[in-house]
Amino acid sequence: MKKTIITLITILITGTTLFAQQSVRFVTSGTIEYQKRVNTFQVMGNVVAPSADANIKARITQVVDQYKKTQSQFATFNSSLSFSGNKTLLTPILPVTPYQSFQLNPITAESNTIYTDLAASKIVMEKDAMGEQFLLSDSTRKVKWRITNETRDILGYNCIRANGIISDSIYVVAFYADKIRVSGGPELFTGLPGMILQLAIPHENVSWVATKIVDSEPAKAIAPPKKGKPVTTQQLIATIKKGMDAYRVSGINVDYYLKILGLL
Repeated sequence: MKKTIITLITILITGTTLFAQQSVRFVTSGTIEYQKRVNTFQVMGNVVAPSADANIKARITQVVDQYKKTQSQFATFNSSLSFSGNKTLLTPILPVTPYQSFQLNPITAESNTIYTDLAASKIVMEKDAMGEQFLLSDSTRKVKWRITNETRDILGYNCIRANGIISDSIYVVAFYADKIRVSGGPELFTGLPGMILQLAIPHENVSWVATKIVDSEPAKAIAPPKKGKPVTTQQLIATIKKGMDAYRVSGINVDYYLKILGLL
C-alpha cells in the first residue's frame, strides 16, 4: 500500500512538472512579419523648413494640400524578421506597386535590410538613400529602456510595455514578448529581454506591429547583406547632408530628413 501511494505521488509530480514545462515553452528561432504604419498627413507638416520665406511656404503648402486630396492618410509597409539564437535579419516585403513617397521622405520608405548580431552588438544594414545603395556597419543602437507593469496580448503572446529614449530626447514605446527569448525587434530596435512585437515613435507618427509569427527555424540561413558602398553611420550622414544641402534654398526641412535617416 505504501509503495502504491509513493508511486501515485511520483506520477502526479512528474505529470505536473511536464505540464509546467509544456505550458512555459520558450521560442528561440522563427520568423515575424511586421507592418509599419505612417500618418503621412502629419509627417508632411515637417517638410517645410522653419526658416523658409513666406512665398516658399505657401508654394509647398499648396503641393501638400493637393497631395492630401489624392492620397491616403496612412501608408503601410511590410517586412519580415528571421531570427535564430542571437542573430536576426530584417528584410522588406516589397509591394506590387511601390509607394510614392512625398519628397522622398525616408520615413515613408520600405524597411532597410538589417542584419543584427546581438551577441556581438553589431549590425550590417543595406540602405538606399539619395538614389544610392550603402552598406552600413555599426554597433547596435543604445536605447534607455524602462520596463513597466502594463501588458497586452499580441498574436497570443503576453507582451510587456517598455518606454525608451533614443538620441537623448526621442520617446519610443515598445511591447515585447519575454517568451520569445531573442532581444530583437523591427528596424534598429533591440535591447529588451524578449522580442519586440509592437513599437511606436509617437512624435514621428510611425509605428510597427507584428502581424504573423512562425516559431520554427527560418528556411534560409541568417547572413548579413552584401550590396552597397561600405560606410559607417557618420560617413553616411555626412554624405547625405552634403547631397541635401542644396535643398535648403528651396525651403525643404533638411534637418528633419537627417534626423529621420538617423532613426531608421
